[in-house]
Amino acid sequence: MTMTPIAVSDQRGMIFIDPAAYADQAAWHAVAADLRDDAPVLRVEAEGYTPFWAVTRYEDVFNVSRHNEQFLNTRNSVLGPDLQFEMLAAMGIEPKTLIHMDGEEHRDHRGLTNAWFRPRAVSQRQAAIDAIADHFVEKFREMDGRCDFAQDIAVPYTLRVIMSIFGVPEEDEATMLRLTQGIFGAADPEYLGDLTDPFAMLTGTIAEFEDYFADLAADRRAHPTDDLATVLANGEVGGCPMDRHASLWYFTIVATAGHDTTSFALSGGLEALLRHPDQVQLLQQDPALVTNATEEIIRWTSPVRHFLRYLTEPAVLAGVEIPAGDRLLLSYPSANRDERMFADPMGFDVTRENANRTISFGGGEHFCLGSTFARREIRTLLPRLLAAVDEIALDGEPEFAQANFVGGVKHLPVTATFR
Repeated sequence: MTMTPIAVSDQRGMIFIDPAAYADQAAWHAVAADLRDDAPVLRVEAEGYTPFWAVTRYEDVFNVSRHNEQFLNTRNSVLGPDLQFEMLAAMGIEPKTLIHMDGEEHRDHRGLTNAWFRPRAVSQRQAAIDAIADHFVEKFREMDGRCDFAQDIAVPYTLRVIMSIFGVPEEDEATMLRLTQGIFGAADPEYLGDLTDPFAMLTGTIAEFEDYFADLAADRRAHPTDDLATVLANGEVGGCPMDRHASLWYFTIVATAGHDTTSFALSGGLEALLRHPDQVQLLQQDPALVTNATEEIIRWTSPVRHFLRYLTEPAVLAGVEIPAGDRLLLSYPSANRDERMFADPMGFDVTRENANRTISFGGGEHFCLGSTFARREIRTLLPRLLAAVDEIALDGEPEFAQANFVGGVKHLPVTATFR
């Protein structure tokens, strides 16, 4: 399935707009490499979209990310057709999450949960993550060594980790899975089901999220416990309780971003490993390499495809003058394959010396809040899986999600012989 043809000033700009473009990674990265060479800051004028500048080189993406006062997120921080945002506003749906906030408002709201995502706090949950990882390795074994690793292991594993932090009961995980896919997968035909309108799916999903988390928040206010849901339900900003609107969106962004991004990194990471058996052998011979391998996986997969930034003052990027008020699309997959930063960027190398320079988590004040958990989840599951098998290989062709915001390998048929 492809989008209805859109008139665009430079056809190469469609790789940032068309969700289906991301499903062909080789073709996508070929166009991105071309842009980095001759149009690293490309003005894209497309029918139905406010014009934007696509920023594709690492240095420029990094610098914009670091200067939060000059380049703002604002309420429209994700690319979409103008009509969609107009319709959402007309329906009274105004997203208000950390990624839609700037300055003091962003710092105050982020401060509510910062302590939960610091390395020390994450380390204290290592035993629980270990147990969840062990469970899913055993689940793979019980499937006679053949599964869709993305859907059978990566998705439920990462979902259970974030839901255990939240305090969402295990019996509600199926609902949470359906809703998170409704947010990030609305453009993918597979997730539409009987619907034909991605917008209808998105709005319906948002409404269900609001209902679920409103009930959860009410319960945690009446019966507080030691979980993240209690923190959000009872959180205060500036000495006052967080308003209901911001609270519900906070619930939504943590539940979705804390799950889908990591599951795509994990499934895409295993796909890369299986296409490079020598890298699997390196990890099996030296499990300590998993820390650096995780950085390479996150660089390679770049689950978050972009964010938008808005200029508060004129700027010059890669020699291009951009006026105040214009918007930039920061392309993380392109920046993570920039030859100017990474040697042989199209090669997958678990020993890469500067793999930790990945820009997948953004930078500056909006650096990903859940980055420590994401890294820990990958570093926990992969060594266990590779230690449990004698052989592991692809059992068919992987399939990538059709999504221009958050995406990656959505189906990964794998076969393994367990020890």
